[in-house]
Amino acid sequence: MRLDLTKRSDYAIRAMLALTRAKGGLLSSRRIAEEMHIPPRFLPQIMGDLTRGGLVNAHPGRAGGYELAEDADSVTLLRVIEAVEGDQHRQVCVLRGTPCGQDGECGVHDIFFAAEGALLDRLKSATLGGVIATAEKAEAEKAAAAAG
Repeated sequence: MRLDLTKRSDYAIRAMLALTRAKGGLLSSRRIAEEMHIPPRFLPQIMGDLTRGGLVNAHPGRAGGYELAEDADSVTLLRVIEAVEGDQHRQVCVLRGTPCGQDGECGVHDIFFAAEGALLDRLKSATLGGVIATAEKAEAEKAAAAAG
């Protein structure tokens, strides 16, 4: 079973991680695109969604750029995904392809509903600050192992 992000969510998370690493400094869309390997033509749409979602502050102009609107420890991955994708709750039955409950629930409804709930809970508890801290810790351990 594959659980893939859409390109929109992937790019949004990458952009938010770049802003988190900037630690309060402004980043231009060009720099975000370069650092995070995001196609420049998609980034304005993504940043617009993140700005409308209240996650990013946009500063227009030659010396402008983007910054996090909130502390990275309070921004969850679920909020980032929902800012660009909308509500992530399953609306269509996994077996029938119609809205759940329209003609009764399928035999696997409870299992998939619980699995979806667990995934959403995990995304709701994972913050941008936590992701960066985990990555920095792994890099430090790798460097220490290589040196020692």
